[in-house]
Amino acid sequence: MLKRLISLAGLAFCVLLSCDGVWVRATAQDPLTSRESRGKQIYARGTSPSGKEILAYIGESSLEVPGSAMPCANCHGLDGQGKPEGGVTPSNLTWEALTKPYGLRHADGRRHPPYTERGLELAITRGTDPAGNRLLNLMPRYVMSQEDLADLILYLKRLGKDRDPGISEDKIVIGTTVAKGALGEMGQAVKAVTTAFFDELNSQGGVYSRRIELKLIETPETASAKRAGLERLLTDEQVFALTGAFIAGAENEIIPLIAQKEAPLIGPITLYPQTGFPLNRQIFYILTGVDGQARALINFVAKRPEFKTSSVAVVFPQSEISGSVVEAIKDQSKKDGLSAPLACDYIAGSLDIGETIKRLRQTGRDVIFFLGSSEELLSFMREADRLSWYPSILQPGFSGAAEVFNAPLGFNGKLFFSVPTSPADQSAKGIDEYYALAEKYKLPGSHLAAQFSAYSAAKILVEALKRVGKDVSREKLIQALEGFYQYPTGLTPAITYGPNRRIGAMGAYALQIDLKERRLLPVSGWINID
Repeated sequence: MLKRLISLAGLAFCVLLSCDGVWVRATAQDPLTSRESRGKQIYARGTSPSGKEILAYIGESSLEVPGSAMPCANCHGLDGQGKPEGGVTPSNLTWEALTKPYGLRHADGRRHPPYTERGLELAITRGTDPAGNRLLNLMPRYVMSQEDLADLILYLKRLGKDRDPGISEDKIVIGTTVAKGALGEMGQAVKAVTTAFFDELNSQGGVYSRRIELKLIETPETASAKRAGLERLLTDEQVFALTGAFIAGAENEIIPLIAQKEAPLIGPITLYPQTGFPLNRQIFYILTGVDGQARALINFVAKRPEFKTSSVAVVFPQSEISGSVVEAIKDQSKKDGLSAPLACDYIAGSLDIGETIKRLRQTGRDVIFFLGSSEELLSFMREADRLSWYPSILQPGFSGAAEVFNAPLGFNGKLFFSVPTSPADQSAKGIDEYYALAEKYKLPGSHLAAQFSAYSAAKILVEALKRVGKDVSREKLIQALEGFYQYPTGLTPAITYGPNRRIGAMGAYALQIDLKERRLLPVSGWINID
């Protein structure tokens, strides 16, 4: 019976989500200052936190490329030790190596005194060492602001000692937060599956002989309390990375904190992934949020013959979240060749249904995206039924199923919803693996969508750690995740990330409500919005 429930649980996702070197033992140390953190970004990625341009010039011809194409770490490594490649061994950039009191002698016979801060400036910007010798043509000369140059040199003094928290020879500390209060039962289900996943992993030897130590806290319902709890977890417990953390309702508070702490977060539980500019490099979402599902539904409408001559409207409560969904609908409508949607906003909890319907009918709108609550939607349909008006209604994400099935029969075949995953995404191997874990650790049979999400997030994290290897760091973990292409979790659509992509499965499925049979009918395959 449990296995059957697991195979059906995919639809329920929408309810919840609608250079290897010698290892050095990590020791406690002061966190990077804000300037050192800025310097680290320049060193590791070749970009300035200020947004100012960084350019690199290569070879005798001084070929100009963006600094991001030739970051220092590409050749010298995140540890500064240098990564031999193609017969070339880049210099060791750790401060101890650069400032040896007796100077340096290189393999090609080049000698020079110890580096000073001014000497480093000249090496970075002019390509010369402290003796005035030209560095290899392979070494770019960089052009950047004086502030960025100073931050980079400041970080170089920490290079090689800059060990990320939560890493030791025998363990990796991973953290997560789970809901309590009204969502406490779901939180306990997430806690159970996450704990079971890492217990099972540790029983099999962990990751490269390191066990995973899970630090878990339960957070209250308010946004400020969620942020405070997560900050304590990151600071007091020295967590290396986060998996499956519950951030729903506190995105605006938590997402900046994640960026500030530079802690990777895989698979946060949220309906509203934030992927705008500037990109938050630390957060990797699994499934499309409500705005992405809205795009999928617009694409669905654009390709259906019965909607060929239809006009679209969006009815939505005034809020920042609704606004982002409306903008997604407008943008996708333009991309798919549809006329601009009519926007009908209202103050949350104060929808004037009669006036709204009157306006929609007068403007000939017969495809309505409804972003309000399920109760408001049901009241809207009942008033439309009284007026014998039956437009097609679409709602990104699927919630309030019980209320929707009480809609007037005149809307049969007129109601469409979206889900970010379905049972078709689940492989036999994925179901069997989850079923075995559930049986062994006596996992609860409820809140399977939440359990699937937490399980998939943990699986993605572990796969990325394996790809990084023994010499693990947060930056290397991020780079490994950015290399994911069509990775099968077994329970979700295949996951793909990239330097500019932070949603693993970008798309959704469309469902139709059969009011007579009181069931959901799939009416599309996977709608890709990538």
